[in-house]
Amino acid sequence: MRRRNFLAAAGALYASGCNRIAETAPGASLLNAADGWHRAAHRLLNPPGALAPEYTTADISPFFRGNGSVNPGDGDYREQAATGFANWRLRVGGLVERPMELSLDDIRALPQRSQITRHDCVEGWSAIGEWTGPQLRVLLDQAGLKREARFIVFRCADELSGAAYYESVDLEDARHPQTIVAHMLNGAPLPVRNGAPLRMRIERQLGYKQAKYLTGIEAVASLEGIGGGKGGYWEDRAGYQWYAGI
Repeated sequence: MRRRNFLAAAGALYASGCNRIAETAPGASLLNAADGWHRAAHRLLNPPGALAPEYTTADISPFFRGNGSVNPGDGDYREQAATGFANWRLRVGGLVERPMELSLDDIRALPQRSQITRHDCVEGWSAIGEWTGPQLRVLLDQAGLKREARFIVFRCADELSGAAYYESVDLEDARHPQTIVAHMLNGAPLPVRNGAPLRMRIERQLGYKQAKYLTGIEAVASLEGIGGGKGGYWEDRAGYQWYAGI
């Protein structure tokens, strides 16, 4: 637990201080090297399959705050919310053998995993909640990844400053047993402020990696040419570390 607290604090400090450094070419190179070092060190300490801490129902926070987008006004999101997301579809595509389009009923019909975990925000706050949904690797196996796939990109319905939010992980994190497509929080449908109807839970990484308002899952060979090419909304704009392991 102390190691997780330390890594979370270190990741938050890194993200909060890296923006100015990233504005210079030498600084950008330094941050890229640090990102690789962080990923290697984190995975040395946390072998594939090692689980993030899980808690009991007694530990669940009385209120799980929203952050960033909490009620998107983009596209038809609010119309979808007004109908209980009856027409929401999650598209799974890119470098897959069998592209899919799944309704919420399809998502609920898959084998489910529930986990009580702690969300660590780069802004310095944490909360514990129970998340429920299918493991991402179940969806990827159904779609059938092509051999050249190396990363999974998460597409979202919300926009910040006119740009769509997105995030990404490599296949090791995508296939981790605690990486789930969550549709429930604390035994109830996911609230809008927390990313309804679907959001990612990637429990060994900081909060900005947990993409909300999920519309698409895309397998790709490279992150170049997607957004700003750095693997995520905040990575592109504020120099946040792509690998945010804790």
